[in-house]
Amino acid sequence: MSAVSRTWAGQPARSPVACVGETMAALVPDPVTPLEGAERLGVRIAGAESNVAVYLADHAVPARWVSALGDDPFGRRIRAEVASAGVDVSGVRTDPHRPTGLLVKDPGTEATRVHYYRGGSAAAALTEDVLDDDAVRTAGLVHLSGITPALSPGCRQLVAALLEVPAAQRPRPVSFDVNHRPALWPDGTAPGVLLGFARQADITFVGLDEAQALWGAGLTDAAAVRELLPQPRVLVVKDGGRAATAFEGDRAHTVPAPRVAVVEPVGAGDAFAAGFLAGLLRGEDTVRALRLGHLTAGAALRVTGDHGPLPDRARLAALLDAGEEEWAAGRLPYTTP
Repeated sequence: MSAVSRTWAGQPARSPVACVGETMAALVPDPVTPLEGAERLGVRIAGAESNVAVYLADHAVPARWVSALGDDPFGRRIRAEVASAGVDVSGVRTDPHRPTGLLVKDPGTEATRVHYYRGGSAAAALTEDVLDDDAVRTAGLVHLSGITPALSPGCRQLVAALLEVPAAQRPRPVSFDVNHRPALWPDGTAPGVLLGFARQADITFVGLDEAQALWGAGLTDAAAVRELLPQPRVLVVKDGGRAATAFEGDRAHTVPAPRVAVVEPVGAGDAFAAGFLAGLLRGEDTVRALRLGHLTAGAALRVTGDHGPLPDRARLAALLDAGEEEWAAGRLPYTTP
């Protein structure tokens, strides 16, 4: 077990992870087809932080989702669905004056485009006073993403208030997934804001391609990203479907991703973060935490929604115990039901 794993192992037994951020209703063509040709839209839910909370619950890590919803059918549906996954939603506020956010997916042959209708949403009106809520104040770890500070000045201040406290003085560690969504940011503002927050977190997640888009093409590998972000106690750099590297101080651990038949990539980053955090909080060493991140991401990759079923516990344990050569070769029975 690594020193970092020892630091946070067992925290969920004392208090849950609080995942703070917006979740929206999502309209998705059913069956999956480009939006212009769709005759029917299905209703699902979509939110980075609630995705993390749901996958944490799947891994038996107590989790809370903290947010705000409109007093409308979408809001009630979202609250019920997240709660049904075993997530504590007592920290979710109902705003009688603002609507629940909405997105529409437009699947394409190369990628899925997302159209947002979230301006003035209930969650966009959140401010730093949410940090005084018992759901956050009594948490053992707080997780949030770079989506939240893009929603409004109040949401940006919420994130700043949490992360600007020096790490040594924080009552609880903070996990931050950069999760850059260009459509949400005014031109030129995202790189500086997200760099500052990524440096201030205790645990930071970022994709290599994401780091290159934000902070320069010269970030050619995970080590270069670590040079840019030396402050987090744990930095996880995800290299798409190839590998993920976790840095603890000067130590680096790289674990290749197992091969998975990808149905849709949306939600895989949230699933990876949840799996990795679950590993750390359960006291797994860093390599096993990375493996759990990959396996959890695989569950998301194999479905059209953001949340897919994990392998059963026995299969998951066997996959985590796979030999290094077997894992590296990708010879894993992951797609077996």
